Amino acid sequence: MIKNIVNLGDAAIYCDFGEEVTKDVNSKVIKYFRTLKNKNLKGVTNLAPSYNKLIITFDLNETTFIELKNNILNLKLDDETKNESSKISIPICCDKEYSLDIDRLEEKLNKSKSDIIKIFINKTYFCYMTGFVAGMPFLGDIDNKIQLNRLETPRVKVPKGSVGITEQFCNVYTFESPGGWNIIGNTPISIFNSTHKKKPTLINPGDEITFYEISKKDYIKFYEK
Repeated sequence: MIKNIVNLGDAAIYCDFGEEVTKDVNSKVIKYFRTLKNKNLKGVTNLAPSYNKLIITFDLNETTFIELKNNILNLKLDDETKNESSKISIPICCDKEYSLDIDRLEEKLNKSKSDIIKIFINKTYFCYMTGFVAGMPFLGDIDNKIQLNRLETPRVKVPKGSVGITEQFCNVYTFESPGGWNIIGNTPISIFNSTHKKKPTLINPGDEITFYEISKKDYIKFYEK
């Protein structure tokens, strides 16, 4: 499954699963990630999965690159890890106030707002990875009918909860931050909560995500609870 394993600096390992960015390849990355996490191998300090890579950092006082590489190559993958995935439904408000790039999407895609939203929510998304900012999920794959490049000029500030799309992916901004994705709406629920120490992220690699549209009135009600 792993194409190559190499050093990444003095205390990290770079596991390369190839160049393809597909659900199949990413599922293999996640399987290794979860198995290694469950095995709790000596010296491993952090595991960071991405679309088609897995970076493992380790403590040089407890293990070595060669020892860890051999452990990875001889790893018996846990078939039960697929049961760790969750199916999560996320509310999204696509009112003009929150759908910041709907005019651009309509123009570039030559589709109406209602058609774009319908295509977007009638899809189950797979979480490839989280990152960029804490807990931000990268979800795929967007229907090719609404795939679009990033903004030519990124925003300095994208509101927390914004749902963005670009190319084959969509994401949810867990904090206010810079960004160049096309914002299609906003969710009132927190995707990342640092006070939840055991599980701060609502969405994790391997999870399946669906979106459902809510009105602005219902969006506001989430904050009144």
